[in-house]
Amino acid sequence: MIRTSLFVAAAILGVATVHATDTDSYKQSIEQWRAGRLERLTAPGGWPSLAGLEWLKDGPNRIGSAADNDIVLTVGPAHLGVADLASNGEVHLVLEHDSGALIDGKPVYEATLIDDVKAGDATPTTVSFGTASFYLIDRDGRKGLRVKNSDAPSRKHFLGIDSFPIDPSWRIEATWVPAAPGETLEMGTVIGTIDKYPVPGKLEFSRDGKQFEILPVIEVPGDKQYFIVFADRTSGKETYGAARFLYIDPPKDGKVVLDFNKAYNPPCAFTPFATCPLAPPENRLDLRVTAGEKNYRGSNH
Repeated sequence: MIRTSLFVAAAILGVATVHATDTDSYKQSIEQWRAGRLERLTAPGGWPSLAGLEWLKDGPNRIGSAADNDIVLTVGPAHLGVADLASNGEVHLVLEHDSGALIDGKPVYEATLIDDVKAGDATPTTVSFGTASFYLIDRDGRKGLRVKNSDAPSRKHFLGIDSFPIDPSWRIEATWVPAAPGETLEMGTVIGTIDKYPVPGKLEFSRDGKQFEILPVIEVPGDKQYFIVFADRTSGKETYGAARFLYIDPPKDGKVVLDFNKAYNPPCAFTPFATCPLAPPENRLDLRVTAGEKNYRGSNH
């Protein structure tokens, strides 16, 4: 932990040198974290590679790049195949034999698609064709195809990530207050759905002489870290308006490290084809959090 003493001038030169070293080590760790974040984001399947989000209608949905399809892709064969959405929510895909597409890397012509919710920690059924691919997503019962293209302009011309300067004072030790059994938090999304998440506890912390609270959630059962979706007084100005994200480790001895230098933009900051959660009222801080990622310069949505 970056202790308060790091920010107080030391009387002894040797102590000051140790403190400076600790601060430098912390800043290096954040720089390494940012480098890994950028590498993951700009990978061939990263969020800027999203090229479409196509919601399926009941029954057959013809897919391809030709204009006569129900779902018109920006890339790929003219007629790729047909995805049939059944009344029970299952989606069965039949490919055209000359499409050249693969299902989970195999040259098969049909499959019942496993969506991202049913897949859990595994990979949903992926249909690939050239530089592009898609998989099925489920959002509150709505089924859609998330299309990715490693050659998408949004990825090829990615403008990088802008962040506030690393500031160790935004690495805060918060007090952990366990939640009552069964407590949940509702979060809206950019597509108008509402998701409900389990709340393991509450974080209480102070900043600028004021007290604040924030609620983490369990994003996926079994996750080793807790997930925070928050907004603050920089939101919609220096930072992305809908929310920023942050992960924390579970409490230890009633304390949690809340490091806003690791606050990062949701996928929706980089692409209009994501389905991000919005910061709930409980996590809208009356505070300028001048740490973490700033708004994406290339955003036009």
